[in-house]
Amino acid sequence: MADSSFDIVSKVDRMEVDNAINQAGREIATRYDFKNVGASIAWSGEKIELKADGEERVKAILDVFQSKLVARKVSLKALDAGEPQLSGKEYKIFATIKEGISQENAKKISKIIRDEGPKGVKAQIQGEELRVSSKSRDDLQAVQALLRDKDLDFAVQYVNYR
Repeated sequence: MADSSFDIVSKVDRMEVDNAINQAGREIATRYDFKNVGASIAWSGEKIELKADGEERVKAILDVFQSKLVARKVSLKALDAGEPQLSGKEYKIFATIKEGISQENAKKISKIIRDEGPKGVKAQIQGEELRVSSKSRDDLQAVQALLRDKDLDFAVQYVNYR
C-alpha cells in the first residue's frame, strides 16, 4: 500500500483579506467616532496602511480590521501589525500578511512530529511547506491533532490530504 500524506502550509486567501479591508473601510466610514478624523484603511503596495489623526483612533481601526479578519476566518497569527507612527499630523500603522513557513519554523514542526508524533511518520521540508507522510492515515490525523494542540506562533493549514 502506498504512503498517505498531507502538506502543512501557511497561506492566506488574499481575497478574504481584501474583503476584510473593504468591510472595515465601510464600518469606519459610517461610525460616529471616526467622523472627520481622516480615518482610513487601504492597501499600500504589499502592506496595509491604517491612518487616523490620533494614536487611539488608529488602534481602534486596527481592532475593527482584526474583527473583520476573524469573521472571515483569517488567522490573526498571519497579521503582522507595527506600532503607531506619527507621520505629519496623523498616526499610521503598517500591517503585513505573513505567508509561508520559514526554514526555522519548518524545522520546529518537524522536530515536534519526530519527538511526539506516532512512529513511522516522516516530515520533509519542501520550500515554504512541509510534507508529512505515513503508511497509516490514522497516524496522519494524530499528527494534525498534535499540531493543533501546540500553540504555534504562526498560522498553519493542512492541504493535499492523500
